[in-house]
Amino acid sequence: MPCDLILALDVPTREAAAPLLRQLRGRVRWVKIGLQMFTAYGPEYVREVAGLGFDVFLDLKLHDIPNTVAKSVESLSALPIRMLTLHCSGGDEMLRAAREAQQRRRAELLLLGVTVLTSMDAAGLQGIGVAATPEAQVARLGRLAAAAGLRGLVCSPLEVALLRRELPADVQLVTPGIRPAHEAAGDQKRIMTPAEAARAGASFIVVGRPILQAPDPAAAAQAILAELNA
Repeated sequence: MPCDLILALDVPTREAAAPLLRQLRGRVRWVKIGLQMFTAYGPEYVREVAGLGFDVFLDLKLHDIPNTVAKSVESLSALPIRMLTLHCSGGDEMLRAAREAQQRRRAELLLLGVTVLTSMDAAGLQGIGVAATPEAQVARLGRLAAAAGLRGLVCSPLEVALLRRELPADVQLVTPGIRPAHEAAGDQKRIMTPAEAARAGASFIVVGRPILQAPDPAAAAQAILAELNA
């Protein structure tokens, strides 16, 4: 299964993002717009990035009562986005309501269920009352999301092989927590290199700082793509 690169556009302003997008246009297909940029600039910025030719992954991690999440999916479906995230921990009813709203409005939009954040480890889960290991919690939430009809999940690369064994083959697995071998882990706790994630069965890898902070972002992106293709 081929694995593609998603650029995490985790920068503070659209002015900071503009030169990066110019450099990476035509080299990187996917751009992730997260909560910071969406809060600052709203739907119009999503349209702007999509208008440059990028496929947009909108990473808002929706988590609320089922009706509110369903209405939010309906509203966001009007934007030129290809992927949208929501938290699996919202439960079966919320996931099913989101899936039904997505099917009504945009059948081709891929809803991604977020399992366990890559910034969390076993101690972090215990702190919120989850006694399971990260791997067990990811598997539990992955099964829940798949049963609710979602065909995409966000997980750390360390859980990709586990989910490939447990879930239908058509489930897309998107993995943050990717660091080239020479890069520092930063605030990520469960990480792999791009090649390791691809070999494990990731559909997409999400990379931010190793590209954004590189002296030559285009060259950094190209090196990651070459590693994936190899």
